[in-house]
Amino acid sequence: MTHTHRAARYDDGGPDGRRAALGRYALLPLRLFLGVTFVYAGLDKLTDPGFLTASGPGSIGETMRAVRDSSAVPWLVDLALRDPAAFGYAIAAGELAVGVATLVGLLARLAALGGALISLSLWLTVSWQSDPYYYGNDLPYLMAWLPLVLAGAPLLSVDAAWSARRRRTR
Repeated sequence: MTHTHRAARYDDGGPDGRRAALGRYALLPLRLFLGVTFVYAGLDKLTDPGFLTASGPGSIGETMRAVRDSSAVPWLVDLALRDPAAFGYAIAAGELAVGVATLVGLLARLAALGGALISLSLWLTVSWQSDPYYYGNDLPYLMAWLPLVLAGAPLLSVDAAWSARRRRTR
């Protein structure tokens, strides 16, 4: 094989090319970042005794009351205010479940959809008043989840292992 032929093979983006190989791993850094971040966020909420209370500085209840009137969906904030501690536990558990599932690639599209829905709800409530809008961090998280909703976790994941096993048993 000549040098130019070898270079063309790696640069053409074909199935044997380096670009194609790298492309298969393109979502892995995003998956790792979102998974670790959501696990951390869930654990942070669960281990902060002040957060999971109905009132007080830094509590979920105080946060919800502070954003209620500036929220895009005040009815959702009102729903959370019925039992702020339960809502805080639900968000924390959701973040933890989404993060772990994303890291291991278990039902990855469903986990990513869960992450997107958590990010959407936080954007419409907590960070809606950010001006300009891109100062709020929940909208970029929402956008970051969307490629994983579409693509799932095709590599280095439980989903990929299940898929390979199904192909072998056919």
